[in-house]
Amino acid sequence: MSPSPNDPLTLHFVDHSPVEGLALAERRVDNPEATMICVHGGLDRAGSFRRLARRLETFDLIAYDRRGYQGSRDLTPLSLDAHVDDLLAVTRPEARRGPVLYFGHSFGGVVTLAAAAREPDLARLVIAYEAPLPWILPRPSSRPALSDDASLEVETFFKRMVSGSAWHNLSDAERESRRRDGPALLSDLASLRQGPPFDLATITTPLVYVHGDGVLVDYYRALCVELVKVNPAITTRELVHAGHGAHLSRPDQLASLVQQLWQQQCVLE
Repeated sequence: MSPSPNDPLTLHFVDHSPVEGLALAERRVDNPEATMICVHGGLDRAGSFRRLARRLETFDLIAYDRRGYQGSRDLTPLSLDAHVDDLLAVTRPEARRGPVLYFGHSFGGVVTLAAAAREPDLARLVIAYEAPLPWILPRPSSRPALSDDASLEVETFFKRMVSGSAWHNLSDAERESRRRDGPALLSDLASLRQGPPFDLATITTPLVYVHGDGVLVDYYRALCVELVKVNPAITTRELVHAGHGAHLSRPDQLASLVQQLWQQQCVLE
C-alpha cells in the first residue's frame, strides 16, 4: 500500500519535480526549521528515508530516486555530474523558501559533497554518512574488478551490502527490479574509480562526516583522520551500534544526530 499524503509525517511522491522524469517525494510541515534533502546510495531509492522522515518533525524533507534508479530509471545520462545537476536543481527552489541541509547516504554522500564543492552557498550544512572516498583513503577489498555484467554486479553488491539471505528472500519481481537498476549502479561504482571528482579541500560549506561502528569502523576512523588533514573544517561523528544502513536500522539515533548538528549550525550562524 502506498503511503497516504494525508499522513502529515509520511514521505510521499508528488507530481511536480524540478527535473522532468525525476521521481521526487516530500514531507512538508508547518514552519519548518529547514528543508533536508536526502540523497540515496547505490541500489537504493527515496523510500528508504521514510523512517527518518517520520522522526524529523520540524523539518521539511525531500528525497528522490536518483536518475537510473526506480521511478527515475529512464532518466539519462548516468554520471556523477548529472546527479549533481539534479541535486542542485532540487535545491534551488528550496533554498528560496528557507535554509537547506543535505543528508547523503553512501554514494549519495559523494553527490552532496560534489554539489557543495560546485555551489557552496546553496546548502547550510552537509551530513555525509559513510560516503565512499577511495581517493582519500583506499578501502582494502578482495572483490574482483568491476565487470560489464550489470545483473551480476547488482547481485554481488546487494549480497555484500545487505546479505546473501536477504537477496534470496526477495521475490522474483523484486530481484528483477534491482537488476533493472544495474546500469545506474555500474555508473556509480565506475565513477569512484576515476580519480578525485572534486577537491575536498575547497569545500567551505559546513560538513560533517558520520559513520557507524560496524565491521569497518577501523577503516572509517582512519578515513576521518585523513579527511581532517585534507580540510580541517570537516568534523566527524561516530554513531554507536549502527551499521551502513543506519537510516533504516537506527532512524531514531540518526534523526537525533541530525537535529543536534543542525542546532549547532544555527548557533554558529
